[in-house]
Amino acid sequence: MPSSPPSDTDGAAQFVPEGKSWAALRSAAEGCRGCDLFHDATQTVFGEGPVPARLMMVGECPGDREDTDGHVFVGPAGRLLDKAFAAAGIDRSKTYLTNAVKHFRFTERGKRRIHQTPRRSEVVACFPWLREEIRVVKPRLVVVLGSVAAKALLGPSFKLTEHRGEVLEHDGLRVGVTVHPSAVVRAENFGEAFDAFVADLEAVRKA
Repeated sequence: MPSSPPSDTDGAAQFVPEGKSWAALRSAAEGCRGCDLFHDATQTVFGEGPVPARLMMVGECPGDREDTDGHVFVGPAGRLLDKAFAAAGIDRSKTYLTNAVKHFRFTERGKRRIHQTPRRSEVVACFPWLREEIRVVKPRLVVVLGSVAAKALLGPSFKLTEHRGEVLEHDGLRVGVTVHPSAVVRAENFGEAFDAFVADLEAVRKA
């Protein structure tokens, strides 16, 4: 099990019912006040999927659609992830999906809510939830999608670009590394970025 990153605050730890079931964790997460993101977010967006699961994917934080609907990976990045799953031979229904941070971080621009990358302090504060998800899901492989998720599990100095497509051993976990699907959505050369993303997913599936 991964240990918690060092923190000057208890963060979510005071809200996490350690050692309990997934249902108890999800219920408790609805009342989490471990960082300030809960003030503006619509709701906590907890992980979803089979428990236990052989494969667990960890993204960054909910987007606008996820915050509204209360489900993980249902916006543009989620739709692209579904296409990449199909191309790589991964069954979403057998995969547990979650995020390193459970509340939407955004800035308002007119009527639009624009996603912002979570601060390190918010990632650290939310880590107890991710740690407990890993405990109950018992994945054989955890895949981190993007640098925020990678640094949440592998430490703040971890460089995704140096390890993309690899499977690493860390704190008793096997961790696959790739980009976040939102980076593929925004890529200038979409076809090339999508193919590279699928290749990463195929590599971790084989692992």
